[in-house]
Amino acid sequence: LLSRPMIAMVGSRQASRQGCLNAFSLARALSHRGITVISGLARGIDAAAHKGALTGQGSTVAILGTGIDKTYPAAHDQLAREIAEKGLLVSSFPLGAPPEKWHFPRRNRIIAALALGCVVVEAGLTSGSIITARIAADLGREVFALPGSIHSPLSRGCHQLLREGAQLVETVYDILNEIPDFRALARQPNLFPPDDCPAPPLGREEGRVLALLTPGPLTVDQISQGTGLTSRQVSLMLITLELLGHVAPLPGGRFERLVINGYS
Repeated sequence: LLSRPMIAMVGSRQASRQGCLNAFSLARALSHRGITVISGLARGIDAAAHKGALTGQGSTVAILGTGIDKTYPAAHDQLAREIAEKGLLVSSFPLGAPPEKWHFPRRNRIIAALALGCVVVEAGLTSGSIITARIAADLGREVFALPGSIHSPLSRGCHQLLREGAQLVETVYDILNEIPDFRALARQPNLFPPDDCPAPPLGREEGRVLALLTPGPLTVDQISQGTGLTSRQVSLMLITLELLGHVAPLPGGRFERLVINGYS
């Protein structure tokens, strides 16, 4: 795997559900084209990227901030085992090394150095993901960022990178066409396997709720005002839409629309 072309994918540990879906979908699209996705096994975006990449032939590499015999966070023990079987675990630390704070900047430098480019999915202005992206830029690697809502703190780091010259990512082709080693892959047909069951059709009212949520998150009262439905009707529809994977709750009683597999 270390001899294959790699792309780094990093982002917030406190990622939104949409951010994790974006990371999973984009990593999946890259892996199905034979590109290995490298990340740091952290919560949030890292974990989503590893999981998406494991579905394709490109697989994934996890750079650890601990000894190879330790899993951090412990909740990712099963994910680490799957990466060990289908991908690769790498550590520059001795056996038994705990997750010391100073280990992670060193881990991030390795991630940036091994990849041909670095994709930031969601990140705050002062996060480790932004530092990783800037290390990648200093090493002459391409830097990519996914735009997000102007109201989300998790978008600010990505937007700052875009101001500094990072490449904007809307589809997987924004990455494939920018890195010379990947350009031939951009001409291949979409290799996504149709492994997801089609979602059941939505009713007219559910469709109206989703359309209203498209520009950004809203509260139940705001959806009620926009659709003319009662708060109770809206609440019941949101429960259904959440179970179907179309919406996700946010802090403050707001709901956001989720876009699945938007990067194929």
